[in-house]
Amino acid sequence: MNPESGAAWFLAIATLVLIVRSALIPVFVRQIKSQRRMMEIAPELKKIQDKYKGKKDQFSREALSRETMALYSKAGTNPFSSCLPLLLQMPIFFGLFRVLSTAAEGRPGVSFMTQELADQFGQAALWGLAPLKATMMYAFSEESTLTSSATIAVIVTAAVMVIMMSASQFITQLQIMSKNQSPAMKESPMYRQQRLLLYMLPIVFLFSGVYFSLGVMTYWLVSNFWTMGQQFIVIRNMPTPGSEAAIARDARLAKKRERRGIVLIEDEPEKDPEEEKRQRQQPVSKDRAKKKKKKRK
Repeated sequence: MNPESGAAWFLAIATLVLIVRSALIPVFVRQIKSQRRMMEIAPELKKIQDKYKGKKDQFSREALSRETMALYSKAGTNPFSSCLPLLLQMPIFFGLFRVLSTAAEGRPGVSFMTQELADQFGQAALWGLAPLKATMMYAFSEESTLTSSATIAVIVTAAVMVIMMSASQFITQLQIMSKNQSPAMKESPMYRQQRLLLYMLPIVFLFSGVYFSLGVMTYWLVSNFWTMGQQFIVIRNMPTPGSEAAIARDARLAKKRERRGIVLIEDEPEKDPEEEKRQRQQPVSKDRAKKKKKKRK
């Protein structure tokens, strides 16, 4: 492909997302398990907090901290482990933001970002009109040197990306809220916090997306789609016990067993005791009958 084409740079950034997110799959699995344990112990955590509510003396604070840490230790989790995948991605995201911002200014970056590559990125444009280095704010600013057609292309492309980023984030969070929560979890304070994030995060994307270049938003958008697909697979195959997703998974497995002709022991009908008594007894030999009479005596 032409190294100055927008498609080449778009695919390069998307490939970077695939490599990074693939490497983080083990960490993501740990995050899911940690989040599940945190939600499972949420009712017990609420009881501990209510126990020491309003008590501000040092003894009560130490007891609250001690009992909380004991609960985390017993469950094998902590509130920070669920943030690990995001924390690992942030240096990569900000590093990409810095590299592309420097290349957008026509300056080389560190390591492989040579002057030649910086110049190629400066020429790369989606649809041949929307430069990857441009932002929506730049397109609206008076300092913009874009043509009218390029300005429209940048604004439309950035708006579509922001909407898709917000929608994918909302759908991902909605999957967790509606399908992967047990009834006990829905009564916990953590569930209310997640409901708040359900609407807050898309709004954050709407306001922050206009300040990022199309190249950086490409990374963010592909990463969001990866998260949405990954979350769908996890909820479908590793649902939280007692959740709607777990009930749906059990129903699917039951249908598969029916198609394969497999009948579980617990699904077999119970035998009627009266019917068993009416069943014909097996004949026995004279010697065995005599032995049975002796045992009864």
